[in-house]
Amino acid sequence: MEQNPEIKPLTFDTYLAVIENSVGSYMFKNLYISVDGEKKDATEDGWLSCAFYASSILYLFKYITDMHATVSSTVKDLIGSGWIEISEPVIGSVIVWKSGENTNNHRHIGFYVGDGLAISNDSQKKHPWKGDWKFNGKREVEMVLWNPDIMKR
Repeated sequence: MEQNPEIKPLTFDTYLAVIENSVGSYMFKNLYISVDGEKKDATEDGWLSCAFYASSILYLFKYITDMHATVSSTVKDLIGSGWIEISEPVIGSVIVWKSGENTNNHRHIGFYVGDGLAISNDSQKKHPWKGDWKFNGKREVEMVLWNPDIMKR
């Protein structure tokens, strides 16, 4: 008689694949909210989609408790979900970049994918892209967050 094979999901590997496969997707371009009864796109048609993008992927894998429209609320959820600040990024860690003059005074959030590269929403293209994790010296990293428990799930 044949035995059933042991099947175990590889959640962390799938998480990394989903991040990689998100590049070029317009899936995170719009997040609609109601403000005083009026429909509004909180992401401004993809211009401000970084937190919605990152938190949606993190939420999909149950690494945080909800999706978010802002970097601040995403970071708060990450920390509340056991993510800690580390000094150097590791594959799968979350990067938060500081706001600044060349960033329209907005913080930014995305994922470190290795080899000095990150994936985050591109405000101009209005979809996730892959590029230098320090934006070729144009953005300063505020923090790198990691949860060692995510590899155990």
